[in-house]
Amino acid sequence: MIRKIRPEDYTTVASFWREYLDVPSATDERVSAVLEKMSADSRYCTLVAEEDGKVVGFITFVEVLSMDDPDGYIKMNGIAVLPEYRGRGIAEALTRRAEEAARERGCSSIGAATSFKRKGSQAMLDKLGYEKSAYWFHKNF
Repeated sequence: MIRKIRPEDYTTVASFWREYLDVPSATDERVSAVLEKMSADSRYCTLVAEEDGKVVGFITFVEVLSMDDPDGYIKMNGIAVLPEYRGRGIAEALTRRAEEAARERGCSSIGAATSFKRKGSQAMLDKLGYEKSAYWFHKNF
């Protein structure tokens, strides 16, 4: 089952960010605070995949405007599935839900940045028809 995130899911999703998305700064407190902010802003959405009462995956995305996408686009900001649940189509189902949200919002496209190391994510995006179009550059202050 895929559903909207609830506050009781925040610490589980924080562990996904740390363990599977390699974001060591994603403390329970930080992730909870960010997810609370996101829940108050309709541009953001975080969904979880649940099996037998256990959160086994998540996706978070945001609607963004840009000059080449004046109707907006959806940027997937994070997606992960527990290793023992991979290969079951969960990440694909979460991605398809983000695609549905993009269409419902009238967005003209959807995209994601992914780490060079995340070969499984890249293969899934290729399979779903996503085109490699850019590198993501990032600078911390």
